[in-house]
Amino acid sequence: MTSLLLLAQAPGGTQEIPQVSPIAVILGLAVWVFIIASLWKVFAKAGQPGWASLIPIYNAYIMFKMAGKPGWWLLLLLLPLVNFVILIIVFIALAEKFGKGAGFGVGLALLGVIFFPILAFGDAKYQGAPATT
Repeated sequence: MTSLLLLAQAPGGTQEIPQVSPIAVILGLAVWVFIIASLWKVFAKAGQPGWASLIPIYNAYIMFKMAGKPGWWLLLLLLPLVNFVILIIVFIALAEKFGKGAGFGVGLALLGVIFFPILAFGDAKYQGAPATT
């Protein structure tokens, strides 16, 4: 009996499968599509191909370039705690490239779901030179 409790199993070997509401799935997919569209638009505003926002490591590299930071900083994301600081620095620099302040950059880092759509669909213009890959 103790081995069952250690494995977090229900007594008797039966477990209920949690049910997910179809409405929650649809809302989750809608938010996911909206965030992808927002990132695509931000990349396009900066003169980058929108599809680059879809490729996991490449999108971070391009975002570093859009922010005016060296690409090798991507390696710093592998270091615990340092990665958080680097992301905040990069997002503040990215916000400044779009004419926004440091507070907006912190918002990008902490609440990207809200701040990236504002950046994408608002009147912000990319003020840096188009980033080269």
